[in-house]
Amino acid sequence: MTKDAGRGHALLVGAGILCSRLFGLVRQRVFSHFFGLSDAADIFSAALRVPNFLQNLFGEGVLSASFIPVYARLLAQHKQEDADRLAGAIFAILALIISVIVALGILATPYLLWLIAPGYTGEKRELTILIVRILFPGTGILVWSAWCLGILNSHHKFFLSYAAPVIWNLSMILTMLIFHHLDANRLIVYLAWGTVLGCLLQFLVQLGPVLKLVPNLRLRLDMQSLHVKQVGGSFMNVVIGRGVVQISAFVDQAISTLLGSGAVAGMTTAASINLLPVSLFGMAVSASELPTLSRMAGDHVDEEVAAKLCARLNNGLERIAFFIVPSAMAFFALGNVIVAALYQSGAFTARDSYYVWAILAGSGVGLLASTFGRLYSSTYYAMRDTRTPLRYALVRLAFTAVLGLGSALLIPKLLGIPMQWGAVGLTASAGVAGWVEFHLLRRKMNHKLGHTGVAVSMMAKLWAAAVVATLVACVVEHFMPAWGPILTAAFVLSTYGVAYFAVTFLLHVRTCRDVVQKMLRRVGLDRRLG
Repeated sequence: MTKDAGRGHALLVGAGILCSRLFGLVRQRVFSHFFGLSDAADIFSAALRVPNFLQNLFGEGVLSASFIPVYARLLAQHKQEDADRLAGAIFAILALIISVIVALGILATPYLLWLIAPGYTGEKRELTILIVRILFPGTGILVWSAWCLGILNSHHKFFLSYAAPVIWNLSMILTMLIFHHLDANRLIVYLAWGTVLGCLLQFLVQLGPVLKLVPNLRLRLDMQSLHVKQVGGSFMNVVIGRGVVQISAFVDQAISTLLGSGAVAGMTTAASINLLPVSLFGMAVSASELPTLSRMAGDHVDEEVAAKLCARLNNGLERIAFFIVPSAMAFFALGNVIVAALYQSGAFTARDSYYVWAILAGSGVGLLASTFGRLYSSTYYAMRDTRTPLRYALVRLAFTAVLGLGSALLIPKLLGIPMQWGAVGLTASAGVAGWVEFHLLRRKMNHKLGHTGVAVSMMAKLWAAAVVATLVACVVEHFMPAWGPILTAAFVLSTYGVAYFAVTFLLHVRTCRDVVQKMLRRVGLDRRLG
């Protein structure tokens, strides 16, 4: 498969994710308008994370890493019947496992809450338990949605699987708009039921196309199949690896519940922005490359295959860096503009915007590392090496726990500032842990494939362009009249984007010129760019 085809697949993934994330931002804006950074916002934000552990543990990332390499390889070998049997067996196994875990999770919710929200007591704790129990079945359904994604991606049907969460977001948005007249505590109960409905609709919208791609689907618990065993051999390592990542996130959440009212909601709001570039560029490239990398890796990686994998990896890293570097810089310097435009409305005040900006700036520390790490992990999975990402995920967990506790709980006391500001140190320390993990992943990959990564000269050009663009945008922001958050963001961020593209174009950055070339081609002005 050519690089242009790979870029086309990444574009489809990115388009689907963009649709989903835009509706996610609308959902979060509506949520912030009604709840702000209140106790009710804390409750729902924390409750949604608990059952999401299940979806993240058995969902998209795990199935992509364990199921897609085997399933895509069968398709490449034109073994459609074997591929269909594998798909049916994996669905049946997931259905059994998820049903048991959902039932246990509902029963064990009060005990789980002591671990992940130790700062919640009294009515706040009891309402959180109720919301978690409502949400558990819905997130179990999302695991089946991830199975659909694995099928669709393997057939290079990328858009639908990543755009499907639009329905999930719409269900939540409509629930809040219809029942907004209720008090905050009753509204989040209705919102929980609306979330479950959205989970079901997200699965059903993908099921029809999947059934057409898997004509011989049979739901059988075939544990003896060689291909099922191959998936299972990778599955447990990836589950443990994803579990470590989720535990890391829950460590952050548990600490944030000790920081006072608004800290959990503030981190959730910042995460909704932080995840946009990670999803659009890191996830889009990684998800679109995994089936191709799996086909390239085959059953054995010799020198020729290693060279091809290395070239493919480096090309993907360069594309990621082109978009993530300016995103990180924007989080640091223009985060106030971004947050205010997206969420400053109703109960979400200007003061809340600055607080979330600080958290967002902290998350920018590890933005590049986390997106690079996704593509490195996909490359390991394509080579059927699931142990290396697991090993380094454990290292990341250790750093996250130690640095997070110190940054969130000790530094505010030493500086004499409110404990809520410990959330900034929490996200920044998680970023440092992400850099440690990325460095380890890259070092091991270099031993396998040869030198990998983006050239230092290229990174210097990207950061220089981002700095110049930031200075131009800050000047525009300074001299702009008080037109409100949305118009201010429209002018400032568009200026920032145009300036970044202009500088990278003048510096002969290949990715920039490729993007400009495609834009010119679409409007009929295609010509060679010197």
